[in-house]
Amino acid sequence: MVVQQHRDDEKLITELIEQWVAAIRAGDLPGVLAGHADDIVMFDVPPPQDGVRGIDAYRDAWPPFLQWLASGAVFEIVSTEVTAGAEVAFAHVLLRCGTPDDLARRPDHRLRITLGLRKESDRWLIAHEHHSFPLAEPADRAAAELEIRALHKRWFERTAAKDLDGLMAGIADDVVSYEHIAPLEHIGRAQVRQVCRDGLEAGTGEVTWQVPNLTVVTTDDLAVAWGLNRVQAEGPDGQLIETWSRGTRVFRRTESAWSMVHQHLSYPLDPQTGAVRTDLRP
Repeated sequence: MVVQQHRDDEKLITELIEQWVAAIRAGDLPGVLAGHADDIVMFDVPPPQDGVRGIDAYRDAWPPFLQWLASGAVFEIVSTEVTAGAEVAFAHVLLRCGTPDDLARRPDHRLRITLGLRKESDRWLIAHEHHSFPLAEPADRAAAELEIRALHKRWFERTAAKDLDGLMAGIADDVVSYEHIAPLEHIGRAQVRQVCRDGLEAGTGEVTWQVPNLTVVTTDDLAVAWGLNRVQAEGPDGQLIETWSRGTRVFRRTESAWSMVHQHLSYPLDPQTGAVRTDLRP
């Protein structure tokens, strides 16, 4: 009799979890809250570090995620396992959670959720949730590094071709660039595009840009690349002018594509004369 009661409770809890996930996918906030205790504690993927505590805070935590799902993201149960006792139970759930592009890139990536439940007046309520993703595998970071290097290679090629539109690929709309020239900062693609146009038109002949010793460091959705920029431009007399400078670039991943959100370029300064040095070589 007790064993059968536990099985019946496990079935009820499984249905509760399925209804909860269905409400999340539908953007139904009251449905998301249903079946939760007033003193719910959620350890979520984002902060705060000590968790979301209480049904009001739990309610406030969901709208950004529901908006993200409404944009086309996936939230699907892969497996659910429930163990029920007389008054408490726990469940662990694996879900496919991400944009279609992200899941195509990492088809085995899963959101892990552990649920703690308690029975009140013959009704099961979720009293605790713990959500997490596994850390990115080294192979994922290696793939991300290759993508960032490929983006640089495309920029180098488009510079040589004097293809301004191609050179702007992979640059975020909200990019902020600290260029060699005034003003202090160039904000947005339009301003950066103008700097790139001026650079391409500065040389009457061929213009090339390379970063021979490019270093790239990546995480799941952020990357930083730095190195010395070598720019060569052919002058009116056919003479090749070469300059070296320092460059740091920051990228973020949106959907499955990387885009540059920040760039910092500089020439070294001669500490004795205060003059900018464009003639230094590595």
